[in-house]
Amino acid sequence: MLAFISFLLGLLLGSFYNVVGLRVPKGESIVAPRSHCPSCKRTLTAFELIPVVSYVLQKGKCRACSARISFVYPFIELSTATLFALAPLFVGWSAEVAVSWTLISLFVIIFVSDVHYMIIPNRVLSFFAPLLLIERLWFAPLTPWWDSLLGSAIGFMTLFLIALVSKGGMGGGDIKLFAVIGLALGVKLTILAFFLSTLVGTIFGLVGMAMGRVKRGEPMPFGPAIVVGTLVAYFFGETIIDAYVKVMM
Repeated sequence: MLAFISFLLGLLLGSFYNVVGLRVPKGESIVAPRSHCPSCKRTLTAFELIPVVSYVLQKGKCRACSARISFVYPFIELSTATLFALAPLFVGWSAEVAVSWTLISLFVIIFVSDVHYMIIPNRVLSFFAPLLLIERLWFAPLTPWWDSLLGSAIGFMTLFLIALVSKGGMGGGDIKLFAVIGLALGVKLTILAFFLSTLVGTIFGLVGMAMGRVKRGEPMPFGPAIVVGTLVAYFFGETIIDAYVKVMM
């Protein structure tokens, strides 16, 4: 029952995070105007705003003008719901669930904004940074407690130095995002998250070039790779590190 409730909560929040990820980078309000079809501008009814269900019933089209609705909307809603339901299975029903859901929420918004605009909004980061800091210092602290602060510093400095050496090869949003990630993961897992994000980003790039969707030398959003790499590090990092140490020994 708790998993089902978590899934429904994720569906509802996923729908909202779509709006946040699309509007905040453009400086628009997340409250007004109400959700509308981007083609015919008609305000959507409550029936048309049911997460995933509306997309399926309408066959991925606007009821008024039959314009195609992006598959990103139901994908984000379903992904958020699935991650919300699975998180407690990995971390247990404890205060850590709050950190998990906060991190997932941040990543869903970042994924949407970076895919659409190649922007990681400062307003989003400035909202989640103090929230994760409070959670880590008072509700679900790491051991030792200062691991969060050091992880944030290392996450920031690692990408900042890479940006300096590569002369712009790393975006400012990515740098600040890893500072926020460090608060949640601490030093060890933040370093692993960066390694995995780079690996995932490389795979995304190679697949994209093979499919003709990415051209060599052209920028591509690194946010999705950070999302995937960091979630793997957060949920499975200790297992990965233990397995690596055993192999090396």
